[in-house]
Amino acid sequence: MQKNWWKYLCSILIAVIYLLPIYVIVVTSLKPVTDHSSRLSLPRTLYWQNYINVLGDGGLLNALKNTAVISVGVVMIEVIVGCLAAYPIARNRSKFNHVIESLIMGVMMIPPLSIVVGVYSTLVSLNAISTYWGIILVIAAFNLPMSIYLYIKFIRSIPVSLDEAAAIDGAGIMQVFFYIILPQLKPVTVSVIIMRGVAAWNEYAYSLYILQQKEMYNITLTVKQYFSENMSDLNSAAAGAVVATLPMIIIYLFLQKYFIKGQLDSAVKG
Repeated sequence: MQKNWWKYLCSILIAVIYLLPIYVIVVTSLKPVTDHSSRLSLPRTLYWQNYINVLGDGGLLNALKNTAVISVGVVMIEVIVGCLAAYPIARNRSKFNHVIESLIMGVMMIPPLSIVVGVYSTLVSLNAISTYWGIILVIAAFNLPMSIYLYIKFIRSIPVSLDEAAAIDGAGIMQVFFYIILPQLKPVTVSVIIMRGVAAWNEYAYSLYILQQKEMYNITLTVKQYFSENMSDLNSAAAGAVVATLPMIIIYLFLQKYFIKGQLDSAVKG
């Protein structure tokens, strides 16, 4: 342990760097606006009025609803389309599928904002501005290549002999997928749900262009509005930021064991 002391020191420093902003925002949200003490000092008493303020105006709750609808829609598309598209690519290693896989990886390299003008113009022509389906399709389209890639790598780690045994017993391709392959995809599916769900929950750039009506704002646009319009009341804005992050933290706590298992399985089998 003495030889590896520097590793523990680096781990502690990294943890502090990541946790300090969270600590500051939580502490700030529990102080009244008249409290001008250091942002690092603990509140003398827990001041819950900031949370009552941000939850009482209705804007944050509506944003949570909008973000939940968008995130669930995106995750459903990525899980369903991702695993269905990955299975034939993973099992049939033809030259054509190799080209498709290369194209998928190439799309992952394209910065989403580099084509924002074309995407926005297309959505305008489809009357998709300030609609759930417009923002869901855009976010899912940019995130789907990564989901397909993860499913491809995981499916390839599953022995082909399972498919062959099921085929000998008379199972068709879809039966093999739904009854043999799909039940084994739980770890990677949870990984996709967490990673892509968090990405959809925190999406800001395209939401800024697509969700133009205030009643359609997602959580990131609403929190940004709190900080831009309520600079004199940063404590309530901090409370809004805390509420915005809680759902993802709770979901991760419930799914973390599957997420870690999926990451380990992908690393070992890959």
